[in-house]
Amino acid sequence: MTKDRKTLNTNSNIYTIIYSAIIVVVVAFLLAFISSYLKPAQDINVALDKKKQILAALNIRDISDKEVAEQYKNIVESDDIINSNNQVITKGTKGGENAGFKLNSADFKAGHLALYVCKINNETKYVIPVYGMGLWGPISGYIAIDYDKNTVYGAYFTHESETAGLGAEIKDNVEWQKQFVGKKLTKEGSDGIALSVVKKNDVKDKTTQCDGITGATLTSNGVDIMLKDCLGKYISFLKDK
Repeated sequence: MTKDRKTLNTNSNIYTIIYSAIIVVVVAFLLAFISSYLKPAQDINVALDKKKQILAALNIRDISDKEVAEQYKNIVESDDIINSNNQVITKGTKGGENAGFKLNSADFKAGHLALYVCKINNETKYVIPVYGMGLWGPISGYIAIDYDKNTVYGAYFTHESETAGLGAEIKDNVEWQKQFVGKKLTKEGSDGIALSVVKKNDVKDKTTQCDGITGATLTSNGVDIMLKDCLGKYISFLKDK
């Protein structure tokens, strides 16, 4: 007389649950491993892209990745962290990558402000990061200013999900970015940030106003708000001549 052998019922609910749980654990482990393995390379690419954006604000574009690393190291004198009272929280270093360079929008909201001190042709320039919201998602960028702390030397903007040919023009249209060059951040007799983006062909003050993007009013408004809010946090620095 033989005993009946118990076999696993692959049609049971318990089997389905256990099998699904094992698959989820295995997939989660593999994804975590791959993410951990790729993170160093991802971090390098993110840092490189950030350097490209800062250099673009300084009107240095269309160069190789190797040149980006070299130019950034030579041009950036310090990546300081200051607060809204223009007090230095952390002093950056030459070719700065360890102080202000590490900050993001969350740090910015917490009152830690990155300030890049740069040298172009032996002239001091300052680069300030800006963060905001466009029509479909976050927008950001960098504003480079002259030593007078009032004249725009260059600008670069980017986005996460704006519409191609419309809101995406803040990144793709270099000529649109170039119109910021020479504009003033502030003007005499007025408090706060005067630099602004207005509806296309509605510019009344050419010293402080830039044309918006045709067909992308909400994104243009987002850039305008971003400039006023973010640069406004640096007002103590800007007024400290």
